[in-house]
Amino acid sequence: MRRSKTCLLPIFASLLFSTSALAEPHVVTSIKPLHSLVASVMYGLGKPDLIIEGQASPHTYAMKPSDATSLQNADVIFWIGPDLENFLAKPIDSLGLNAKVVSMMEQPELKKLPLREGNSFDHQDHGDSGETYHAEQDAHIWLDPDNAKLMLQKISKTLGLVDPANAAIYEKNTVSAMAEIDGLDAKLKAELAPLKNLGFIVFHDAYQYFESHYGLAAAGAISINPENPPGAAGIAALQAKLRNDKIKCVFAEPQFDNKLVRLITEGTAAKTASLDPLGMNLESGPAMYGELLQQLATTFTSCAGQ
Repeated sequence: MRRSKTCLLPIFASLLFSTSALAEPHVVTSIKPLHSLVASVMYGLGKPDLIIEGQASPHTYAMKPSDATSLQNADVIFWIGPDLENFLAKPIDSLGLNAKVVSMMEQPELKKLPLREGNSFDHQDHGDSGETYHAEQDAHIWLDPDNAKLMLQKISKTLGLVDPANAAIYEKNTVSAMAEIDGLDAKLKAELAPLKNLGFIVFHDAYQYFESHYGLAAAGAISINPENPPGAAGIAALQAKLRNDKIKCVFAEPQFDNKLVRLITEGTAAKTASLDPLGMNLESGPAMYGELLQQLATTFTSCAGQ
């Protein structure tokens, strides 16, 4: 832009800059891994809001008034979908939101796996509640790095449409974030390659995408849905599996009581450790997603004695 001989043009330019800054979208995200991907795309422009923080799980989360306010003020809302954050389904439908709502589970290009059955993944006895889990697809899509890169692209495209003045920055940040994921992915493939025959059981079936991407295979899950823990028959089946199969590790989760893990592993040689698909102990922000994948890989290798 050519320099003006008057003082009006710089003032006008300053006003335009201020207007652009104010126009940056108010973005709300549901869970910490998704928040990290959105924060990576928005890096240098703003920070998205995060609904589920700390010890909370999307399976049991109860909305707070501040969450409803954040949703009502949002320009864009990113979530996985009702199969994971069911507590958000009614608010999104009933609050009369003006925001653009993006469900990652609805993106056709993402890899989506069906919920697993057989091999101790289909306990018929789910305790006293009598409830069943009606989802058909596994919603933990972010644990596949290839999915994460596709999610970054969807986030960038969405924000670029809502905020076209900064579309080039969103795109540049996305390219950088994807390159970081590629570098980490190559490192983790090398770290996890020796564990392809590791026998392990998880607390709930949240790691299928991570397993599929890195060549691992859980022998079973204590619960398909953590809201519905197994009853006596399910616990007995898992104890029998520990006795008869070469199960080396049983993984708890920090969001849930691990008494079932202690009960199932009592009297066996299986090691116990804690896996966390949400990274509840990690600081939110752009770096969190990579730290989550590394934390999962480190837990697997540590429990396997590598």
